[in-house]
Formats: sequence, structure tokens, C-alpha cells
Amino acid sequence: MTAVTSGASPRAGGSATRNPRKAGVASRETAVTPSVTARSTWHRPALAVLLLGTAVLYLWGLGASGWANAFYSAAAQAGSESWKALFFGSSDAANAITVDKTPAALWVMGLSARVFGVNAWSILVPQALMGVGSVWLLHAAVRRTSGPAAGLLAGLVLALTPAAALMFRFDNPDALLVLLLVAAAYCVVRAAEKASPRWLALAGVAVGFGFLAKMLQAFLVLPAFALAYLIAAPVSLGKRLLHLLGALLSTVVAAGWYLVVVALWPPADRPFIGGSQTNSLWELVFGYNGFGRITGDEVGSVGGGAGRGWGSTGLTRLFGSEMAGGIAWLLPAAVLALGAGLWFTRHAPRTDRSRTALVLWGGWLLVTALVFSYMGGIIHPYYTVALAPPIAALVGTAAVQLWRLRSRPSASGLLSGGVALTALTAYLVLSSSTWQPWLAPTILVGGLLAAVALFFAAHLTRWAASAVAVLALVATLTGTGAYTLATAATTHSGAIPSAGPSSGFGGRGPGGFRGGGPGSLLSTTMPGASLTALLEKDASQYTWTAATVLSNAAAGYQLASGAPVMAVGGFNGTDPYPTLAQFQQYVAAGRIHYFLGEGMTMQGSTGSDAAQQIAEWVAEHHRASTVDGVAVYDLTVTA
Repeated sequence: MTAVTSGASPRAGGSATRNPRKAGVASRETAVTPSVTARSTWHRPALAVLLLGTAVLYLWGLGASGWANAFYSAAAQAGSESWKALFFGSSDAANAITVDKTPAALWVMGLSARVFGVNAWSILVPQALMGVGSVWLLHAAVRRTSGPAAGLLAGLVLALTPAAALMFRFDNPDALLVLLLVAAAYCVVRAAEKASPRWLALAGVAVGFGFLAKMLQAFLVLPAFALAYLIAAPVSLGKRLLHLLGALLSTVVAAGWYLVVVALWPPADRPFIGGSQTNSLWELVFGYNGFGRITGDEVGSVGGGAGRGWGSTGLTRLFGSEMAGGIAWLLPAAVLALGAGLWFTRHAPRTDRSRTALVLWGGWLLVTALVFSYMGGIIHPYYTVALAPPIAALVGTAAVQLWRLRSRPSASGLLSGGVALTALTAYLVLSSSTWQPWLAPTILVGGLLAAVALFFAAHLTRWAASAVAVLALVATLTGTGAYTLATAATTHSGAIPSAGPSSGFGGRGPGGFRGGGPGSLLSTTMPGASLTALLEKDASQYTWTAATVLSNAAAGYQLASGAPVMAVGGFNGTDPYPTLAQFQQYVAAGRIHYFLGEGMTMQGSTGSDAAQQIAEWVAEHHRASTVDGVAVYDLTVTA
């Protein structure tokens, strides 16, 4: 932006030049070689403070959430005991069925649990460190195009995004996904500087491994990454297309090798692929966890589908009650920053760094936001963490660049408007809840005052202008920062955590842990002492110490007893594993000791009803006793 509007380097300042081509060259050169003085006097200490503060925010009191999402914690426990379970992402060490995701995130947690033991810290600390790494990489990517101040501000905004604080203190796959996508964006920035096919291929590898964390969602960034390189790389069009083809190949290889291995592995020698109806990872990728999320046609899903439980679609979805608290704070400002940046760089050379960054981060934001807004299938509020990096990058870049150009009415007006818009957004988000009712009007008044002062900042003394900048920064980040601190201070557990203070599915809500009694689709049963002792007794004599319907129910029993528990029907209870005949064979062979709970009633119209058949067969042929409020069927004794 600055190379066009002021002729100054985004890092080291400089006088204007009359030749736009020379300005573009100067901008590129100084972006690669920033001011040594700036780096040595304040940049590195400031970066150290940012990363240390992020680490404290994401690590402090981390163990309070316990197993967090026990569904994934149980799979990490299984991976710490069985290499096959680790590779496939099995829910239990006996390899009955996998989780309904590709297992890259479980590889990290499982290996950590192998080294440090199975506990909440060994599972959650890697997620927090991924958050610190994401902040560092985002700062590095933005610094290369817009200078150290913009990089630091972008990193700060990411760290203070509530959805980020939620996911980097939780054990869902989203933490690894975000880290890998930010790493890929950094590689694209490096690739576009000198048309480097190696850096572009590394970006493809990062996106490919992002696919192994959360499948097709990782590919939403590819249009933006490809367009940024296609526009800006300083080589001929033919070479740019050839480099992109190589990067696409690296993405396919990094993502596809695992699909091929699983497809070629004999089905009888591996776990059933959870979330599929045909024991196929390809079906899981392109069906239930793929295009089904867009259309709502998710075979085996329960309680959702298009128009059946996942909320109304449209551009306002991201500003809805649960999603807004996680991501909406700076979303309007980021869109404003994108539009302003594209306008200011409309006459820039093709290879201009600032516009390259705008295309990269803006494309990431727009494509992902539109998909989230209109997808008709399963969607949860925490998905919005994928929007945090581009929002932070756009806001950090625009704030610094517009501040440098504040002597221009257009720049000061945009800067002032962004602060006012952010204050209004924070007011609307906070006003929709009863949490800290004084905060919303305080932010609104402070933000509007800062916005007015910013418009006249160019006419103030240096110290007065600096004070106005600080006031504007505080007003802008207070809402998102306060909600982030509330998120970090709240224990979150269960399948659907949400950002902010304890309410809804966050904290100990309906998606959290329960003590005793049967589990449900979203809750995890933590058994009492008597039931735990029963499951532990003679567990080594059986392949599975117990079986129960639904993965979340099985996870609690498995984590408490340390012994494999079969999740009949997988996460939704609608997977066709095991079939009734298979289950009967396991029982006849003495491989399962107990069946826990009364089973379930099918909650959806699609998928297999094998779990219900098994529960009915067990109730008919075996006698139940009640232990800690749970129906326990001894499968070694017939009624």
C-alpha cells in the first residue's frame, strides 16, 4: 500500500519517488531487508513479549478443562498405547473404529502422551504451543510485506481473538489446521518475493498436511494462495502457471498418500473408518465431512442437515449469537481494510508486495467466510477460528499503513471509520449478553472519541498523536481482549465448545462432562469409582473391557479405566460397525466383557441402525445390573 500511496518502504521509511516502477522495486528490496536499527532496538524485544504473553494466555490454568473433548483425548490415549491406533486415529487401542476425522492432530497428541504420559496437560499443551507458533508465523508473514509494526499488531490481534483462545486451549483438530495454514501463507509470501517454486511447493505441503488435520476445509485457502502468486510472482506467466502446477502436485502428494495407504490396507486388518457407511476414508472425505457439509446431505448425521438444526444461512450468520463472540469483533474492520487496501494499490506494479498480501489474506477471508455463511450441513461456532489469521493480518496491515498516511484525509477517514466500526461491533456483540453490562457502552464511547481524535491526528503534536493512537488501540482491542480472557478463564469440555464466559455449550453446559449415568451424543460420561473398578478388573483378559453406543460415552469409560472400550456406531451411533452379527461373534469369542447403558433410539433418518439392533439384542439375552447409575450387562453371562 505504501509503495503506491507514499513511495515509502513499509519497513524503513523513505522519500517519495516519481517512478512507480522504481517505487515497486524499492518496496520489494526493503521488505526483504528491513531496517537493522528497527529490529535491534524494539522489534525483537516486542516480539518476545508478544510470544511470552501468548504462551501465558494459552497455557495458564490449562489443566482445568480436564480431558476437554474426551472424544479426541480417548483417541490420543489409544494412540499412546498402539502404533496402529495412532496411525489410523482409532478411538480405542484395540482398533475397533476410528474417529470421524483424518488423524494428523491425533498424531501430535498421541506422541505427546507417549512421551509424557496420558493426562490433560500432555494432550492440551501441544495445542497451546501451536497457538504460539501461529502468532509467530503470522507476525513473520505480515512483517515481510508490511513491516515489523504491522506484523506485531497482526500477531496481537490473533492472540486476542476469542475463537483462537478457545481452540488453542482445546484438543480439536482446528489448532493444527490453523498453524499449518498460517505456515502455508508464510511460504506463499516468501515464494512470491522471488518466484520461488521451492517455497511454493512447501506451501502446498503445509496445506496438504492441513488436509490430514481437517480434510477439505484446508483447501478453502487454495484459491487465494494461487491467485496471489499468479498475480505477483516476478516471472513470466508460463513459469507462474508451471510453479502453481508443481505446488498443486505437492499438495496432492502431502494429502493423498494417507488416503492411498488406508485404501490399500486390508480392511480386516484395520479399524472401521468412523463417520462413513462403507468403511471408506474416501467417503468420509468427500461425503460426511466433505461436500455433505455444504449441501446438508450428510448420511449418518443426526439432528442437523440443511435447515434442520444448524441455524439459518446467510451473510449475517457470522454475527449470530454464538459465532459473534468468537470472531465478529474485527470482522467488519477487516473487510473495510481489504477494500481500502485494494483501492490504494489499484495503480501499483503487478509485483507489489502490499497488494499481494491483500489478495492472499483477503481471499482467504472472503472464501472461508462465504462458505461458513452458506453451508447447509453441520457447522459449529469454533470453526470460525479459521478466519482469525486473515482478519488479524488485514487489520494489522491496514492500521499501520493508514497511520503512516494519516496526513491524507482519505487515510485518516478510513482509520477513524475502522475504529468507530469496531467499537460499534463490540457494543452490539456485548449488548446481546448479560456479561459485564458496563463494558459495551464504555467501549462504544471510548471508541467513538478515539475515532474523532484519529481524524485530526495529523494536526496534533507527536506526543498527542501517540496518545490518540494508544487510545484507539485500546478501544479497538478491549472488546475482543476481554472476551478472550473470559474464554481462557472458563473451563470448556464436550463436543461443541464456544468462546466466552461459561454459557451454552461452553464450560459445563450440555456439551460437557457428566458424573455418572449414561452418556449422550455430545456429553461424556465420567464413571464413578465402583464402575471404574469394575471395568479395570480383569480388563487384560478381554480385547475390550466394555462396549457402549456412541463414541463420547465410550471415551469417558475408556479414559477412566485405561482399558479399550468399543464405541458401537461411532460418534453419531449411526455407523454400521459392528454389525449385529459381528458383535455376536465378539461376544461368543469372549472378547467383550460388558455392555454399558440402554443403547439409543435412532435420532436421524439416515445411516445404519446396527447400534440399536445390538442394544436390543443385549437387553434381550443378558441381564442388567446398575452400577453408579449405569446399566451394566455382563456379556459372559446369558439371561
